[in-house]
Amino acid sequence: MKKLRKSLLAQYLLIILVAMMILPFSMPVLSIIFYNSIEQAESSVRYYNGTDLEGMWNETAKGLSGASEQQIHQKLSSLKHVYQEASMYWVDDRGQTKDKFPELISVPDTWTASDSIHFMKNNRGYTVDPFTVVAFIGHEQQEGFMVLQIPRPDMVSPNDKLRAKYNYLFPVALLFIFALFILISTLFFYRIRKRLLHLQEVMATPEANGIPTTIEVSKQDEIGRLEHSFNRMVQELEMSRIREMEEEELRKELIANLSHDLRTPLTTIRGHAYRLKKEPLSTKGQESLDFIDEKVGYMGELIENLLSYTLLTTGKYPYYPENVDMVRLVRNSFAAWYPTFENLQFDIELTIPDKRLMWDVDPQWVHRVLDNLFQNIYRHAKSGQFVAVRIENETIVIEDHGPGMGERSSHKGVGIGLSIVSLMLKDMQLDWNIETSEHGTIMTIQQI
Repeated sequence: MKKLRKSLLAQYLLIILVAMMILPFSMPVLSIIFYNSIEQAESSVRYYNGTDLEGMWNETAKGLSGASEQQIHQKLSSLKHVYQEASMYWVDDRGQTKDKFPELISVPDTWTASDSIHFMKNNRGYTVDPFTVVAFIGHEQQEGFMVLQIPRPDMVSPNDKLRAKYNYLFPVALLFIFALFILISTLFFYRIRKRLLHLQEVMATPEANGIPTTIEVSKQDEIGRLEHSFNRMVQELEMSRIREMEEEELRKELIANLSHDLRTPLTTIRGHAYRLKKEPLSTKGQESLDFIDEKVGYMGELIENLLSYTLLTTGKYPYYPENVDMVRLVRNSFAAWYPTFENLQFDIELTIPDKRLMWDVDPQWVHRVLDNLFQNIYRHAKSGQFVAVRIENETIVIEDHGPGMGERSSHKGVGIGLSIVSLMLKDMQLDWNIETSEHGTIMTIQQI
């Protein structure tokens, strides 16, 4: 029984087995009912067959030889109780109609030869309705005759009626068993489908953390074991998510602390490099000092970007939006980089309209975004010696003719500067796009 509760297959096989066993068990029961009914029907002594009726009526008539009218009346009355649907009467030797059962039947009160001939002609044959038997009373034909008429439909015995009735019983029983099997199977699979749909619904509707909730396990069958496995998976996902969050927080805290701690030695190194520049050095020494200063500056930028990225991903970077004129802000940001590009002999194209373009942004964030983009051109697109800054149709466009972002470069980092750009623009609800190839890169910024 315990195994049955834990197996849907065993339950369904049991349903099939019960359906197959109902018919063999029901046939003996139906047979007992059938034969009991026949025995009860046969307990009343009467005849239904025409031959038997004719024989019974002739024997009765012969047995009334020499009987009085009272005796004949009593005999017909007793037979009337057995054959209630029949019509009975008798005619004496003078042709006078005597007892009639029932009284209202239409027969001549006095019989003539022509009446007898007409009666025999109309009631002759095996198919005439009603079935008619005429018998002479006694052994001689001088004591009169008696007549029995029974409607043909009433000559069907209860046995035959029961057989006709039970002929439909077995097909009906088979149909009932089949319908019951279909109903039970439908309910069985409906419950299975309902449980599976509930599991699917739980899987398809995760919580705010992206992980579904556990499901209540009501049964220990195959679906119940599947629900247990699902609950274990959900619990493992939740534990993994918690560990990942803890590790992420630890990583961000470590990066923030390292970025802060590295600033002090870099500032010290840069200070000593600046002091050495005032000292008399050889040409190679001066080149080494310039190289040190450049790398220290680059490391400072990386640390600043790393710290900014950590603060942005944790939502701790200060954000103060205001209504800003983007035309003026872009012009001022590029003005700070103009001497750098000019010293590198870049072709500079500046197309900024005189009209105002007002956006709700944090001006410091926008300056940081533009600085990162210009710095990206300075580090990776020097070979193109071209930079263009345009404002077209309320869109900021920055273009270079470098080798493209897919080209390998000794100065190429991990792309954290562009990641900061993406995060800042997203938080300011600005859209940006990059089109890059071996012929250059075009970056656009616009409002969503």
